Amino acid sequence: MEKARRTDDTQIRITGIEALNKALGPSAALRFLTLLRREPTDYVEISRRLYRKQTIDEIFHRAKKQWKGQREPRNGR
Repeated sequence: MEKARRTDDTQIRITGIEALNKALGPSAALRFLTLLRREPTDYVEISRRLYRKQTIDEIFHRAKKQWKGQREPRNGR
């Protein structure tokens, strides 16, 4: 179970870095990642911006759908 989670975490990291490279370019993507490591992050403010104009029901529905997708067996397992 832990190995599967690690693989999922690795895939999330790879997908995120690819998205950053595509959106910002390699140099700005690296700068962005460096800023995250160096400066404190206000996750409450980030959450407010991410979920602005969304109802609790919409957020819950999307989270539930995502959770179910992660729990489905992979590769016939």
